[in-house]
Amino acid sequence: MTTDSSSTNRAPAEGISTFKGQERALRADRLGTGGLLLSVLAATAPLMVVAGVMPTTFAVMGIVGQPLLFVVLGAVLVLFSLGYAEMSRHVHNAGAFYAYISRGLGGTAGAGAALVALVAYNALQVGIYGIFGFEVSGLFATYADLEVAWWIPSLVAVLAVGALGWLKIDVNAKVLGVLLVIEVVLVVVFDIAAVADPGKEGLSLHAFNPDTLTGAGVGTALCFCIAAFLGFEQAPVYAEETSRPHVLVPRVMFLAVTGVAVFFAISSWALTVATGPSAIVGTSQEQSAGLLFLLTEDRLGATFTDVLHILFVTGMFAAMLSFHNVVARYAFAMGREGLLPATFGRTTGTSGAPGTGSLLQTGIAAVLVLTFALTDDKPTGDPTAPVLHLFTWGGNIGALGVIVLMAIASLSVVVFFVRRGAASAQAWRLVTSTVAGLALVVIAVYTVKDFDVLVGTGPDSALRWILPGVIGLALVIGLVQGAILRARAPETHARIGLGNEAFQLEKEAERTP
Repeated sequence: MTTDSSSTNRAPAEGISTFKGQERALRADRLGTGGLLLSVLAATAPLMVVAGVMPTTFAVMGIVGQPLLFVVLGAVLVLFSLGYAEMSRHVHNAGAFYAYISRGLGGTAGAGAALVALVAYNALQVGIYGIFGFEVSGLFATYADLEVAWWIPSLVAVLAVGALGWLKIDVNAKVLGVLLVIEVVLVVVFDIAAVADPGKEGLSLHAFNPDTLTGAGVGTALCFCIAAFLGFEQAPVYAEETSRPHVLVPRVMFLAVTGVAVFFAISSWALTVATGPSAIVGTSQEQSAGLLFLLTEDRLGATFTDVLHILFVTGMFAAMLSFHNVVARYAFAMGREGLLPATFGRTTGTSGAPGTGSLLQTGIAAVLVLTFALTDDKPTGDPTAPVLHLFTWGGNIGALGVIVLMAIASLSVVVFFVRRGAASAQAWRLVTSTVAGLALVVIAVYTVKDFDVLVGTGPDSALRWILPGVIGLALVIGLVQGAILRARAPETHARIGLGNEAFQLEKEAERTP
């Protein structure tokens, strides 16, 4: 990506058409520390990770040291957060990633990052609809003896999430908070039960032994595990809707990333304790996503396990709502700055929510769910196709996009502070951002290299390149859009990444005699 020398400390130049009317600004003071923390943590879907991601990683990669991987990734993401959080003190924009990248690397790079973010978070959100529909269909079959096609509950969820997306963000935070807290409590109960009643090998700490991370599958296992952290980086998206973004956003980011690392490290260790480290890989291969439920039924009974199945579904709903809110705000920021039609850059009614952005995401989700319903599982008759395709394809495309954004944002942090003449004052943050950026590049390379393993297509399938190519294509299209805007609409190009600042600066200019 090329950088634009005008990107640092940019302000709207004279004559730039910015924003008229309060509908172009998100409502402030909606979220405090608790609401913001719950909104971003809901995207991590704790129960979905413990019941789905962890057994899959054990089974596919054969890596016993998954708990140690969560510690390693937590350290990398803390290093990333040091620079990223410092940027949040200087830039308050619902565009988050692309706003930060614009400030460091210029508007053209920011346009590329904006489209990657829009595609990535859409993919993550829509992907969950596949496994959500599959699980709800399974619940109907198990408890009501009723056959329901997976896409019916998926579409109902699309409409429900879309409706909630029109409400005030603090209302959404309450919904997310309740679902998240219940999930966490149930997982903690399992962790305690596993420690109290360990497998034949007792309370073994073997999973934290560095020797367990040897082998060719470590890089790919990192790709599986980093998806569990996605959500913490969303805190800056809500900066405009907090009372003190320069304080709350960094605080929430560090609470989220450290909390997620500790929680998942302990929970994955509890799985190894329950089965025994030597048996965790084989048991995961036999049980797959049923591993957690097998272990809880043995230790905590059928009723607890039934409740866990239901909360597994509600946790996915919380994650879908969290990602939906992020996509809506990215669309809002892009519409406000000329990267999408202006209609997406307006808030809705008294809620102050980005309603048109919410409608965009709802429409995309509905179209993709219907597309998979019509073309994916019927030719093969495979009832797990929505999970294997919609969920795994969408989830891994989205995860790759976010990893790429984090790597580019790390570079942007360095360039931003160097250009501001703050390299000495921010030296240690520049070092941590560089180290984190390099680590994220390595993970991104492994993700692309082993995409066939991540989505289960096989090494000879064209999908191993087509699917990650979606992110590459989004980046190229965004860069081209940015270059065209720079040549043909410099006023719009100069506004990329400024967000509400341009609006506020214009208001101040209008008040100045």
